[in-house]
Amino acid sequence: QVQLVESGGRLVQAGDSLRLSCAASGHTFAWNGMGWFRQAPGKEREFVAGINWSGEITSYTDSVKGRFTISRDNAKNMVYLQMNSLKPEDTAVYYCAAGRTGMYSGSSQEYDFWGQGTQVTVSS
Repeated sequence: QVQLVESGGRLVQAGDSLRLSCAASGHTFAWNGMGWFRQAPGKEREFVAGINWSGEITSYTDSVKGRFTISRDNAKNMVYLQMNSLKPEDTAVYYCAAGRTGMYSGSSQEYDFWGQGTQVTVSS
């Protein structure tokens, strides 16, 4: 059974840092692009960051550029999202997703596997 399990979300204060982890099991995603998405209450799910299969190419939505870093460890089948200088507007459920190809995509339609999400709450 293919599973993606996110962890690391919690309540923090503005300016704090968090590292989210995504553990894959049941399948190796070493050849898949991976993405982090988030969904805030009352809003649509949005792309946050993506990374290609090798980790050499990454992309971020404008609002997190310079603050968030996506990385992966293919040997461990893990993907990470380091989040620094957190803001209240970063509050959301964060989802890890595995893409269909070796490249990431900004569209949630291009991802076949999703985790259950982890809640990140940033207080002001």
